Amino acid sequence: MDIKFYEQEKVFKLDTNNTSYLIGIVDDENYIGHIYYGKKIDDYDLKYLLRIKEYPFVPSTHNREKVAFLDSLPTEFSTHGIGDYRDDAIAIETLGGHTAMQLGYVSHNIYGGKPVLEGLPSTFGTEEECITLEVLCKDKILNLNVTLIYTAFKDVDVITRSVRVTNEGSEAIYLTKIISACLDMDNNDYDLITLNGAWARERHIQRRPVGFGIQGASSMRGESGHQNHPFLALLTKNADQDKGEVYGFNFIYSGNFVATVEMAQYENIRTVIGINPYDFKWKLEAGTSFQAPEAVLVYSDEGIGGMTRNFHDLYRKHLLRGEYKNKRRPILINNWEATYFDFNTDKLLGIAKEAASLGIEMLVMDDGWFGTRNDDNCALGDWVVNEDKLPGGLKYLVDEVNRLGMKFGIWFEPEMVSLNSDLYRAHPDWAMAVPGRTASLSRNQYVLDLTRKDVIEYIYESVSAILRSANIEYVKWDMNRALSDIGSVGLPADRQGEIYHRYVLGVYELQDRLTKEFPHLLLENCSGGGARFDPGMLYYSPQIWCSDDTDAIERLEIQEGTAMIYPLSTMGAHVSDCPNHAVGRVTPFKTRGYVALAGTFGYELDVTKIPAEDRAMIPEQVKMYHKYNDLIRTGDYYRLASSAQNHRLDCWQIVSKDKTESLITCIQVLHNVNCKSRKLRVKGLEPTKRYTVEGTDGTFSGSTLMYSGILLENPWGDFKGRLIYIREC
Repeated sequence: MDIKFYEQEKVFKLDTNNTSYLIGIVDDENYIGHIYYGKKIDDYDLKYLLRIKEYPFVPSTHNREKVAFLDSLPTEFSTHGIGDYRDDAIAIETLGGHTAMQLGYVSHNIYGGKPVLEGLPSTFGTEEECITLEVLCKDKILNLNVTLIYTAFKDVDVITRSVRVTNEGSEAIYLTKIISACLDMDNNDYDLITLNGAWARERHIQRRPVGFGIQGASSMRGESGHQNHPFLALLTKNADQDKGEVYGFNFIYSGNFVATVEMAQYENIRTVIGINPYDFKWKLEAGTSFQAPEAVLVYSDEGIGGMTRNFHDLYRKHLLRGEYKNKRRPILINNWEATYFDFNTDKLLGIAKEAASLGIEMLVMDDGWFGTRNDDNCALGDWVVNEDKLPGGLKYLVDEVNRLGMKFGIWFEPEMVSLNSDLYRAHPDWAMAVPGRTASLSRNQYVLDLTRKDVIEYIYESVSAILRSANIEYVKWDMNRALSDIGSVGLPADRQGEIYHRYVLGVYELQDRLTKEFPHLLLENCSGGGARFDPGMLYYSPQIWCSDDTDAIERLEIQEGTAMIYPLSTMGAHVSDCPNHAVGRVTPFKTRGYVALAGTFGYELDVTKIPAEDRAMIPEQVKMYHKYNDLIRTGDYYRLASSAQNHRLDCWQIVSKDKTESLITCIQVLHNVNCKSRKLRVKGLEPTKRYTVEGTDGTFSGSTLMYSGILLENPWGDFKGRLIYIREC
């Protein structure tokens, strides 16, 4: 890794081990141009790529065609209203109603390490692990400073970007758009990958050609969302898992986002990722700053798989924190699909006793333990234990579970309030609403106004009081509706446009405080399943509930899309009952275990009521988890086959960093009557090492397994699974 500034050429060069990123200062007005991002190169004097000589009327020498110049210059951070008609990266509004702005380079600073982004999650690294460039730009008319922040990492091929805006003028300015990263490139006939879906089918991979205009993904729901994901990738037409160029963009943020690519009139490409400008208007008083969230950029010339492994390594090493960062997670059983709201102490202890005897390590009590909560129409916000359900109180239940040798976890939905609740009757103004309008309900609940300090204090004290009352070692933090009716009585009229962002900052504040007071707590985020599965939440919780759809076959596509970016250790995945509660499908218990093994692993069922033959498999699944979890949690991920593409076989592989062992999981979705076996080419091994394949005789070189392959039998029937364990001799 290295960052250098070549003063004579006015060029910045940022290097990771295998990639280079070049920025150039051009013209007397000090425009910041983007020169190059891609495979590592030796040279730096590449300003010819900006094509300045192709413009006869450069602004400093002749202002006749400044608009044409700005509308084609590959810029590092585009501004609004002065002639660049492509999607811009920053927009403002003055008190006089004007919106134009222009930035020019002023100075820079290069230093080891990485800054903390105040109030925001972000990647981190020591002076030995990363190096940072800050480029100060200025609009001299507005007296507005914009600092572009870049960090290059040593152990991963990643560039992170963020932006800080400071008002050095004498009057307020409204920030109406702020993008965290803008990247201009020539079009290389790229395809676009986004992750899309809905509740119970999150993060399905969609690949399509890039066409003229703006395309991509966004959210206006106050959360990253089930429907779209804060990620996109540009890739060459020949790119697959193993070859081709790929540019990946991910946003470390949990609210409204925009991630788009635009092909403009000259067939150039502009990619932007940042906060969605929808209903965003931040009042920047004189002397104050606004810090934008962080964007992650990954370049790979080793296909989608190369991009994936860079994201995984970055997030495992430089985003996840806390006690469980590198630790095996306890195997849990959650009572939601087992009991829903119909439970009491005896029923929970009955499940716990049977679960403990089978090797399950934690009982999680889900929704319904508080207030008068017997259905989803009441009591959210009333975080007081219902002793009619739990006689003797929470501590008695927790102590009894602990006596069984199990840990105890609990469910909260702290950001919400029921219309029928003591909290809402006492503080109706604490719910988000527009004055004079009846707010829209979703799941019969309102959203608490997390822009208010009194609301944050109530939530924190309510949750922490429960956690202090007993030996609770896990929390599932849920959020079951998107935001609407955006209004806060706690903010003046000229700050109502800040609500969406302030809400997210409130969530971050709460979870930051929680993890600091309870450092040994395992926090798992959830939002109706996977609606807030994003890097921002991973900064606070090392795992997130991947989807409310626990059907093993539906999970294949959900987990494939999720694993394209996120380590398997972050994906909440459980073995659930059949017929599956979401889709009604019946799948083998063994297959359900194999699919859940690619995540945190747990159970979502009543272990006292499942068939005896299924229950008898649980101790073997527990052994399977303990045998393979270290490898799954820390190893390199390879995708071998996708049932989303071939409709028959789903297959993925984990290889240890030292290439001494590997685990392949194969799920046959549909039986092929005309195929007795399939040839499967393994990936990621050391060609010269000798390996054994569990269940077969003899030894094989890594090159044989990777290039000649192994035969995978075609078992009779659908939904059949198999594990293949490979180990160095």
